[in-house]
Amino acid sequence: MNNILRGLVEALRLIGAGDSELIEIIALSLRVSGIALLISTAAGVPVGVTLGLTRSRVHGLITALLYTGMGLPPVVVGLFVYLMLSRSGPLGLLGWLFTPSAMIAAQTIIALPLVMGLTMTAVRAVDPALRVQVRSLGATTLQEAWAIIVEARIGVVAAIVAAFGGIISEVGAVMLVGGNILGKTRVLTTAIVLNTRQGEFTLAIALGIILLTLAFAANVALLRLQGRT
Repeated sequence: MNNILRGLVEALRLIGAGDSELIEIIALSLRVSGIALLISTAAGVPVGVTLGLTRSRVHGLITALLYTGMGLPPVVVGLFVYLMLSRSGPLGLLGWLFTPSAMIAAQTIIALPLVMGLTMTAVRAVDPALRVQVRSLGATTLQEAWAIIVEARIGVVAAIVAAFGGIISEVGAVMLVGGNILGKTRVLTTAIVLNTRQGEFTLAIALGIILLTLAFAANVALLRLQGRT
């Protein structure tokens, strides 16, 4: 309990002092996770809606693959991205390994199945009578899809919130592909791991409190957006 209290005090001290290293770590954490979330949302929501509205012979297989992707161990994703971006890998020429770009790629792969799968589930949960109703009013295919999205908006925002929570707190993948390099690829989660290994528990707890606060603030903002829409 004393360690937690000291961690809270240290967190307040670091924030109040405007510690440059801490600000840099926080900024990189938000930039990496924010870009990954935007990419996965832009790609995942349309695909999830399409899967929710359509039926095919391979629909069950696609659903099983999506649900499997939602449970992918982040460290496995990190290993895959590492092998793809390594010098001997097919994407090695990009030179992304141990850069924020590699971390964004890994987090996007983690978030994408979550956004797609939960969006698909939300769309499927919409009352089928709604589609019949909008069709009877002469709606086009796009108008029909939009009406379904609006009705399923709570589930769609929940998908985005879940994806953000999954990547902002992720450590295994970003550690593998980013390398936890100070001033370059160190984010809050990897900094927590490093300080814990070094026995700096007060600082680790302080960073953990800051991470939880940021995640809470971001989720509150997303939920307020959900209420407005």
